[in-house]
Amino acid sequence: MGLTLGAILLDADIGLADALVIRHTYVREHEESGLRGIHGDSTDDEILEYTRNQSPDSRRFPIAPPPLWVVFIREGGDRARLWSVVENLGEVGRTEHLRTFDLVQSPRMHDLRDRLVIGWRSPRSWRMNATTAASYPVVEIADAEPLPFPGFDRIILSYDQLQAVTREPRYASWRTALASVVGIYLITDTRDGRHYVGKADGAESIRQRWSSYATNGHGGNTGLRGLDPTSFRFSLLRVFDPATPTQVIDIAESHFKVALDTRAHGLNRN
Repeated sequence: MGLTLGAILLDADIGLADALVIRHTYVREHEESGLRGIHGDSTDDEILEYTRNQSPDSRRFPIAPPPLWVVFIREGGDRARLWSVVENLGEVGRTEHLRTFDLVQSPRMHDLRDRLVIGWRSPRSWRMNATTAASYPVVEIADAEPLPFPGFDRIILSYDQLQAVTREPRYASWRTALASVVGIYLITDTRDGRHYVGKADGAESIRQRWSSYATNGHGGNTGLRGLDPTSFRFSLLRVFDPATPTQVIDIAESHFKVALDTRAHGLNRN
């Protein structure tokens, strides 16, 4: 048996009992409500708005829909491509012809958006419980589009993003750039605002140094051990050419520790 949607959902920590699977089809206008439909050039906001409005008929839409909706868009035949996972925060309005829900896009399965394609076995069904759709086959997971490197002075990464940068093919240009420099970086614990100033110097590039954090969360630093790295945010304070003398980098590191007061009120222990 090949890969199925159920396996993908469970890997994304989406319980099958907690999810609804929807397949939109391009349509200019809803016959029943007269609401505007979606098309190939619809924006995310337009698709979200389209998804928010559902029929009050319990035969067409569940009376109590689950908290997560996995939304696909039909792209021909029995193929359906993932648009997004949205969180249902509850019903916020109802008329004779329409129920309106408060929906927000979820980060779940974000890396599979526009990449995951499943085979939709029930052509007449546009929505179903995830327990039913779990057996639907995964037809394709397309290669991720490469993401251009934004520049050293524009990098701000959550811990999840840092792990993605160190591993995923779409961040190849980022890894190349980070491997080309040494320098001073900043880690912020977003729970309490405390900072840690660190450095990569000598033969160790920023890429190598940050890869150690992606692996164990603390990179061997005493002040970070025992903390939950999922609240960490990573950025660069200053980068240098790898040929820069170590003494110059040490001076820069010391400057930022003093400027940000990271020894007395932060996470640096030296």
